[in-house]
Amino acid sequence: MSAVMRNQKALVTGAAGFIGSHVVDELLRLGCAVVALDDLSGGFGDNVDKRARFIQGSVTDAPLIARLFTEQCFDYVFHLAAYAAEGLSHFIRRFNYENNLLGSVNLINAAVNHAVQCFVFTSSIAVYGRSQLPMTEDLIPQPEDPYGISKYATELDLRAAHELFGLRYIVFRPHNVYGERQNIGDKYRNVVGIFMNNILQNQPLPVFGDGEQTRAFSYVRDVAPIIARSVKVPGAYNEVFNIGAEQPYTVNELARAVCTAMGVEFRSQYLPARTEVKHAYSDHAKAAHVFGYSPQVSLEEGLRRMTDWVRQAGARQARDFGALEIARNLPPSWQKA
Repeated sequence: MSAVMRNQKALVTGAAGFIGSHVVDELLRLGCAVVALDDLSGGFGDNVDKRARFIQGSVTDAPLIARLFTEQCFDYVFHLAAYAAEGLSHFIRRFNYENNLLGSVNLINAAVNHAVQCFVFTSSIAVYGRSQLPMTEDLIPQPEDPYGISKYATELDLRAAHELFGLRYIVFRPHNVYGERQNIGDKYRNVVGIFMNNILQNQPLPVFGDGEQTRAFSYVRDVAPIIARSVKVPGAYNEVFNIGAEQPYTVNELARAVCTAMGVEFRSQYLPARTEVKHAYSDHAKAAHVFGYSPQVSLEEGLRRMTDWVRQAGARQARDFGALEIARNLPPSWQKA
């Protein structure tokens, strides 16, 4: 086992979720003690390595957060807890801001009060909005949905906390991450998981609009280790980094690639277009310079690995979101039966 972070302790939020559980794995490999926090609203307890101390709870519970920081003396915070359904965020605005912004503020307050060495935050390229392509960190963010707004507001709050209190931070803007442990039963987000879950249930692949939207799809094990190791790179402190795959694909191309990986014929169901940014992919030159970052896993190989896991894990029943706040203009496929 690596001793890079021996005798240090980290809090990982969203630790039973997709990216968070992989960050926990990497921190443990580095010799770090890990407290894994998750409310299990979208994650699964068996995603968390047993060597981590698991606590079920929410970042929105300010007394819980304050108590954890008092009891545990964290060196680092890795904040990955979020409800990351970008398209759905228009219809769950209060829920979005309570979880993704106010929950983050609870953690930032505690990190300042307890002099945490570094706060690592996973934001999103959703902060850019309809920016020029590829998206670079020097662009002025112009998010177009409540999810992106909440992420950018948290970035700004971290910057303010650094300037006034000296809280050091690192912000990552990953995009379209897929791989093992993704919640394939969430019908509102994670298009790769949605496609694979539908194939397991012999259903067509749902494609919004004409399917010519472009995204770069990022394999989780190309992303999580960089996030975990970032606190040991002084040049990363108080900086923002895009992180993810380089090559953009249309949703149509992705759908065909998923069918190939799963060994089935392509069968899609085209649905009315929804409100979303048409083209979104980013530049990673800054991450390459600071971390030596270079994605190693191709889309084909990443889909093959995820397919192996999905076939073992099996299909998951998609559930409707329980408390929509706005029903107007909701895509028909998201309306409750």
